[in-house]
Amino acid sequence: MNDTPLRPSNQSSDAVSSLDREASALSLRFVELDDAAELAESYRRNQQHLKPWEPRRPDEFFTEVGQRAAAQLKLEELERGGALPWLIIEDGHIIGTMTVSGIVRGPFLSGNLGYWVDQSRQGAGVASRAVAEVCRLVSEEHGLHRLQASTLLDNEGSQRVLKRNGFEQIGMAPDYLKIDGRWQDNLLFQRIFPDPGE
Repeated sequence: MNDTPLRPSNQSSDAVSSLDREASALSLRFVELDDAAELAESYRRNQQHLKPWEPRRPDEFFTEVGQRAAAQLKLEELERGGALPWLIIEDGHIIGTMTVSGIVRGPFLSGNLGYWVDQSRQGAGVASRAVAEVCRLVSEEHGLHRLQASTLLDNEGSQRVLKRNGFEQIGMAPDYLKIDGRWQDNLLFQRIFPDPGE
């Protein structure tokens, strides 16, 4: 696992990307199968913290086997061009994820952003910095025109992160996602990126 700060190399920034040119201990990189054990531990540590914001998870999800299977699916989606499954790394440790899923090409050029940050790093600006870098990557390196994100109505923290990064609220979707065992309304946000050369 490459958990060193990003330095100039011939490795594409698709794989590893610095979140802060001044403090490069925080970075993004794509998930790997070898991350399964640490991801399982991270999800167990954050299980209660994430519970109100995520679908209900089977017990296996919180195991190394479950996370290896999840990572395999994400890597297959990455290979097909349907997802960009990044990990947030700080000082060599996984402290969250940033995933762009449901990528559609053609005239749409859009994807859906989802993320979480370790409970211990809440309020430290990690999510804001990571979302900013994801926006740069999907626009400059992956050619997307649009990124969409949704939040529960009372998830004011995520709403602030999105607005800080240029997302605009575009509506409210009733019964949008089954979160914590029940269908819940979500606010919808989007950010539009300029076409190259504009």
